[in-house]
Amino acid sequence: MGVDSVVARLERNEETALRRLVDWLKMPSISTDPAYRAETRQAAEWARDQLREIGIEAELRETGTSSAPGHPIVWAHHAGGRGGPHVLFYGHYDVQPPDPLELWESPPFEPTIKGEGEGGRPARIVARGAVDDKGQVHTFLEALRAWTEETDGDIPLTISVLLEGEEESGSANLEQYLNDHADELKQADFCLISDTGMLGANAPAVTYGVRGLAYTEVILHAADQDLHSGLWGGRAPNPISELVKVLSQLWNEKRRVTIPGFYDNVRELSAEERRVWSKLDVDQEKALAGIGLGLDADVGEEGYTATEREWARPTCDINGVYGGYQGAGAKTVIPSHAGAKVSFRLVADQDTEAITESFRKWIMERTPPGCRWEFHDHSGGPPATVSTDSPYLAAARRALKATWGVEAALIKSGGSIPVVGMLKEVLGLETLLMGFGLEDDRVHSPNEKFDLSCWRRAQEAHARLIGELAAMAQ
Repeated sequence: MGVDSVVARLERNEETALRRLVDWLKMPSISTDPAYRAETRQAAEWARDQLREIGIEAELRETGTSSAPGHPIVWAHHAGGRGGPHVLFYGHYDVQPPDPLELWESPPFEPTIKGEGEGGRPARIVARGAVDDKGQVHTFLEALRAWTEETDGDIPLTISVLLEGEEESGSANLEQYLNDHADELKQADFCLISDTGMLGANAPAVTYGVRGLAYTEVILHAADQDLHSGLWGGRAPNPISELVKVLSQLWNEKRRVTIPGFYDNVRELSAEERRVWSKLDVDQEKALAGIGLGLDADVGEEGYTATEREWARPTCDINGVYGGYQGAGAKTVIPSHAGAKVSFRLVADQDTEAITESFRKWIMERTPPGCRWEFHDHSGGPPATVSTDSPYLAAARRALKATWGVEAALIKSGGSIPVVGMLKEVLGLETLLMGFGLEDDRVHSPNEKFDLSCWRRAQEAHARLIGELAAMAQ
């Protein structure tokens, strides 16, 4: 039985496969919001049931503790190998909050198919989670389904599936899960993840590096109550004013982070990487236009191109600032406190905990008179750069070329996937990142979408990769 018959079955299954995806996308599995705990579990149960329907043993495994329960892991295993590699597929079924709701063209959990040519754009499915990561996980599930149907359940490959429910809320319980199940997970030869992107709809890619993340919240306290600004303005510290003055010192005129030692362990770009990346068809002007900006907005650390800044340089960003009166109209108040959420995207070989500690020390050294700091760490994960000369990566590139008809590029991603670094540190497992998203998919934003052409080809690429891996046994 050849892989072409599996691909043909995928084509025949397309209508029902799309209905299955719609059903999953309807579930608001917002892991960070306790109000959606039941819906998040429902999404996990859906994935478990789909795997069982395919014919693979699957279960939910609880995470966290009795006093602080987490969202369950979906675990499945198919022992069908005949000497080929054992692949561990990782994905996540939780999604980002959909806010701001008023910017969605259609409700975020009412998946909508937008037609070919509408607004000059290709056919696509629009919903929260469409591409990050339910849609991409779904393409792997459909490839498994087609293989089992074509082989009467005898997929010629050993496959394990681990779907997380907390990726979008910091993966708080993932490392403990990896440690608790290390013996089982170490049986895999490598991990396959589809949670990244391509260079374009007709430009497939394999990602060989992702940035790490350190995410911290700082709160600056002053008076023990809100104050009348007429009576206390100029007499006592205003936490908002003091906070923004401190945070404005995080960068110098070259847009480099000023925290001492921040760049000490950064792995520098190689001349070969710069050469290869410069030849990729990355159009920064077009990318900026897609988010409503002109070329004058191409800003960042001096001395690096936009691609180099995204893939190989660390950054610091303020993701939110709050304090004082936020309602309609005016209220002349000096607040008792103000806060900011600050994130650092890190590259090899930076250490997440060390950067967090350096930031705290930097902040403490700039404590305004009469004020005190409060700190909260929200999430994080190490950066990861994976091998580019593995036989599994070569198999993926063959599968992608057979699907698209062109060579797949090797790229990095500015995003963070905590599990990649964890798998390497805890289990010694390398990861293969074969993703299918596009730059204009509006990940984490209103009107998130997944082009249907990418969805179709992703299923085919996964089916062909299974065939390539199975062939290694021969």
